[in-house]
Amino acid sequence: MTQLTRWNSNWTFDPFDVVWKNILDSNSTFNTIESKINYPVDIYETETGLRFELAVVGLDKSDIEILVESDILRITHNKKETEGTEKSYLQRGIARRSFDLAWKIASKLNLNKLEANMDKGLLIIDIPYAEEKAPKKVTIK
Repeated sequence: MTQLTRWNSNWTFDPFDVVWKNILDSNSTFNTIESKINYPVDIYETETGLRFELAVVGLDKSDIEILVESDILRITHNKKETEGTEKSYLQRGIARRSFDLAWKIASKLNLNKLEANMDKGLLIIDIPYAEEKAPKKVTIK
């Protein structure tokens, strides 16, 4: 297993443990699911839940598999080997590789209502808050 970065006490800490991936090593309080992420992905909270954006330029919907098992979200793509298409690149900057990414998702989110779509080369996955755990705005009477 790849050596992961150890916890640094100067880092900010999200007490809700929305997503813990590649921050702590296997000897720490939290356990990671996979080794270091080596694929372009952004993860951020929205007003309605959590959003994942993966750069999947050149891939079709059928090339990507999204699996939900218990509290684990896994996104995979296995690059198809194309025979006889050896190219002599002058510059090579587009990542055309397989990936297998997994995250443990906090219980405050509802993985059963996950929605995924593709837009302009991005795979966008939205996971809404669980209704009973969603932040509620209280009006003062």
